[in-house]
Amino acid sequence: MSSPISMPHLHRVPALDAVRVIGSVAVVGHHVGFATGVNTSGGDWGGWLSRLDAGVAVFFVLSGFLLFRPWVHAKATGKARPGTGRYLWRRAMRILPAYWVTVAVCLSVLPRNANATPADWFRHATLTQIYEAGNLKHGVSQTWSLATEVVFYLLLPFLGLILTAGRARSDRHWVIIGGSVSISAVWVGLIGAGVFTPTPYTMWFPAYASWFGAGMVLAAVHVGLREGRLRRWAFLDGMAAAPLACWTAALAVFAIATTPVAGPHGLSEPSAAEFAAKLVLYMSLAVLITVPLAFGPETRTKHALSGGTVRWLGAVSYGLFLWHPFVLESIYWVTGRPEFTGSFGETFVITLGGGLVLAALCYYLIESPFQRLSHRWPRAPRRNRTESQRSTAQASAAS
Repeated sequence: MSSPISMPHLHRVPALDAVRVIGSVAVVGHHVGFATGVNTSGGDWGGWLSRLDAGVAVFFVLSGFLLFRPWVHAKATGKARPGTGRYLWRRAMRILPAYWVTVAVCLSVLPRNANATPADWFRHATLTQIYEAGNLKHGVSQTWSLATEVVFYLLLPFLGLILTAGRARSDRHWVIIGGSVSISAVWVGLIGAGVFTPTPYTMWFPAYASWFGAGMVLAAVHVGLREGRLRRWAFLDGMAAAPLACWTAALAVFAIATTPVAGPHGLSEPSAAEFAAKLVLYMSLAVLITVPLAFGPETRTKHALSGGTVRWLGAVSYGLFLWHPFVLESIYWVTGRPEFTGSFGETFVITLGGGLVLAALCYYLIESPFQRLSHRWPRAPRRNRTESQRSTAQASAAS
């Protein structure tokens, strides 16, 4: 049970780096499984590997949690909400420079992208490649999820303002739950009714609103519990105190997702009902993975998952997400290996290893410098300006 504590600032949760690592490695395994043909072969592991795209749900839930929490925290502590301009600037500096370099390399270097047109370059540069079918190019097809996530980034200042406005408490979790689930349900219903086709509409933000909403709810409840409120949600603290039980349940949910209830294992489109089942199962899986690390006490397990190696892997996980398909494409290009062939284990090791090398270079040469730049917003944050004025006044009084 959580006792009321003061929240002078928004604490970072280092153990959540482990969630980033899980999501990024799962996505690598999913893509290698398809490239080697294991996912579609009907073998013992094909179904499991084909469902490793659940890593996308992990990323979306984590984004909802981490990015919405500053708005909830500001409301709870009576501080100013995050400035929209500064927030968008920092998001842009976090994702765009590394992404643009990846796009430029993949469209320029990979032979299968030799037919890339100026329109392809423009669509990928502006993250609008998902809004028509057939526009995803080789080596960057995984960025459909980034294009979807960017929509959430753009909507969040508006959502944060609405959900934390007025005198009401900041934890309007039932509004978040009802709104996000309704958006996804209506969207999937329109696909099922034939109004929309699965491609490209299963890549658009409304399909995944419930995943982001789940993360936002966790953020609201996390802050509320640490204020000593929302006692009806205290069961999450209880769940978090039993991480092995949560992760065992997550594995069981994942096992269910490997069955036909979540759709075919291959490249065939799922039905609307199968897609809906996948959304629910993947969201449950992501929440069960995240809760012990976000809500749980400082245990040995959590301490181990906050260690230097995991934190480094979490830091380069975005680069791994961006670069591993380039490595995978290069393996087949350099060796002349036919598609859907090869050893999964060998290909996975090379893809993961090569992806980590490029991710590290990307982090130190591109991401880290631009993240430092992101802190140099032309205007200081409102809180810092106030503190600076107070310090100046105190210094004048002392003199």
